[in-house]
Amino acid sequence: MALQDIVQQTVIGLGLDLVEIERSAGGLLRITIDLPWDANLPEQFVNVEDCEKVTRQLQYALEVEEVEYKRLEVSSPGIDRPLRHNLDLQRFAGQVIDITLKEPVGDAFSKAAEAAGLGVIAPNRKKFRGTLEATESGGWQIVWSDEPVVKPGARVSKKRVPAPLNALGFTFDELRDARLAPIVDFKGRRPSGDAK
Repeated sequence: MALQDIVQQTVIGLGLDLVEIERSAGGLLRITIDLPWDANLPEQFVNVEDCEKVTRQLQYALEVEEVEYKRLEVSSPGIDRPLRHNLDLQRFAGQVIDITLKEPVGDAFSKAAEAAGLGVIAPNRKKFRGTLEATESGGWQIVWSDEPVVKPGARVSKKRVPAPLNALGFTFDELRDARLAPIVDFKGRRPSGDAK
C-alpha cells in the first residue's frame, strides 16, 4: 500500500483531516493534520493530544506496512496553513491570505486595473497578500491595498488620501501556492468581520 493511502486511512479513521505529507532529507516524515471543518460549528484547532494519537497509530501502521522512515513528526497546520482545496478557500473566506500565481497577471490586467483607477500593478507580479472573498459568479478574488504599513508611533496626516483597493479574481487552477498569511495575534485568529 502507498504511503499516501496508509496515512490518509489512518488520519481519517481517527476523525481528522490530512493536510499535507512531506518527506525530507534524513528520513524525516512530516504529517500535517487538522480537524474537519463544519461551517455550522465554531472554529476548532488541533491539540497535542490529537497529534500524539495520530503519531501512535501511524507508527504502528507504518511498521506493519514496512515503510522506511527515521523520524515521524505529526503537527497542526500552523499560522501559515497551506490552502490545498476549494473547501479550504470556503473555510477561510474573509481571512488574509498569501497567493502565488503560476503565471504573472500580464500587461492586459495591469492596464485594465490602471484604467479603472485601481492603481499601478506590475505586469510581471505573481505574489499577492490580501483578503480572500467569494465572487458572485462562484469564483474567488483577493482584495488588497498597496498602502505602506504605518509604523507604531508614526504620525499620519488626516489629509492623506488612502491607496485604492485592488481586486484580482482567480481560480484554484491558476494558483501555484496559497496560504493563510502568518499574522501573529496573541488573542488568536478572529472570525471574519470582527473588530480589532
